Amino acid sequence: MEQEKVALTEIFRKFLLTIDIIFHVVAALLLLAACGFILFYAFLHVLEPSHASMIALVNDVLLALIVLELLWTVIRFLKKQKFSLGPFLAIGIIAAVRRILLIEAQTSLMEHIPVEKLYEIGLSALVIIILMAAYYLAARAQRLEQ
Repeated sequence: MEQEKVALTEIFRKFLLTIDIIFHVVAALLLLAACGFILFYAFLHVLEPSHASMIALVNDVLLALIVLELLWTVIRFLKKQKFSLGPFLAIGIIAAVRRILLIEAQTSLMEHIPVEKLYEIGLSALVIIILMAAYYLAARAQRLEQ
């Protein structure tokens, strides 16, 4: 009786792992498609050069980098590699830099920059510093672990 329970539990575990892998593959394919669409629209911005389209181009390329970092995380999972905090910290840094660049580009043509935008830039810069410190600590802890 106990042997049957163990066998049934093992079958159920394998079934759930298979579904998990299938979902990760679907997520990877969707991330790849999303990145393709983002880069396609970025390419369209190059064809119509203007101040606004160049801002959109930089924004789209950085967003594509974020999506690709997420894709690499899924690929690492599928390859059964050890979880790494680094890609998530890189995503956060890229997102904060993206936000700073977007705000700077939007305010570059303004005569008077709203104080809220300056606070947002400062907060994003602080986030970048914190994430870089976290990345350094994570990399150092990984070296010590090895």
